[in-house]
Amino acid sequence: MSPLSAPPALRVRNLRKAFQDVVAVDGLDLEVRAGECFGLLGPNGAGKTTTIEICEGLTDRDSGEVEVLGLSWEKDARRLRERLGIQLQETQLSEKLTVHETLSLFRSFFPRGPSADEVIARVQLEEKRNSRVGVLSGGQKQRLALACALVGEPDLLFLDEPTTGLDPQARRQLWELIAELQRAGRTILLTTHYMEEAERLCDRVAIMDHGKVIALGTPRELIASIGAGHVVRLSSAGRQLDAAAFGALGCVAAARTEDGAVEAQVEQLHDALPALLDELERQGQPLTELRVHSATLEDVFMAFTGRRLRDE
Repeated sequence: MSPLSAPPALRVRNLRKAFQDVVAVDGLDLEVRAGECFGLLGPNGAGKTTTIEICEGLTDRDSGEVEVLGLSWEKDARRLRERLGIQLQETQLSEKLTVHETLSLFRSFFPRGPSADEVIARVQLEEKRNSRVGVLSGGQKQRLALACALVGEPDLLFLDEPTTGLDPQARRQLWELIAELQRAGRTILLTTHYMEEAERLCDRVAIMDHGKVIALGTPRELIASIGAGHVVRLSSAGRQLDAAAFGALGCVAAARTEDGAVEAQVEQLHDALPALLDELERQGQPLTELRVHSATLEDVFMAFTGRRLRDE
């Protein structure tokens, strides 16, 4: 059975959850295919963690339907716990236990799975096998948390903001581990607010904002949906530029002002750059900065919401 014809690993319908007057998840629909790495993206407060905690059986929903591996938490809680791997946004482990002791403890909770030493090798912590958790670096602790999620040989792996707070080198090391799991056919649901992380790891992504999915598709599909393959940033030392005038150009899909500069979304650079520079000259402004980058999921989020994730 192909991944597309197989039953979904996760199906969510009209999911709702509120905390007093704050609606965290607002009528969410979601489906994760077997064998894919699915990214749940969005700023802090978008509802990502609440959604994933409901799917993990850690938080009760107010209404809606949640089906995990064809099972429900109401009827099949024990069976589900044996088949899921969970890395929480913050994992608190006993700092006095060693890496091997920690993984041996977690392995004892599951009826099947690799040995503690096998998982230590998988996450490249052999040199820290007998080190206490308290002396590990941030990246090593994150790899240990991932190892704890893998000891039961899970059919579905939940990773909630797995690289938050890590330095760039540690983040890329964890990306390599996740990519290896993906290549092995593991089904992964990943939440993140790093768009580069999602573009690199995920087969499909859903962008969340205010408890709703505002965009869904492959990273390439979502980037193509904004009708612009590139973003051009123009700055001038003179008065603020007129973004509306740039946006009115036929070669520009959209334009906005940010920190005194204009960012224009364009498809064909060879047509757009001369037109943008001509418009800058028409406005009587000297060019002090010109930057061009390929469109990213960050630009998709900005196109849908009018703001960037880094503003959150």
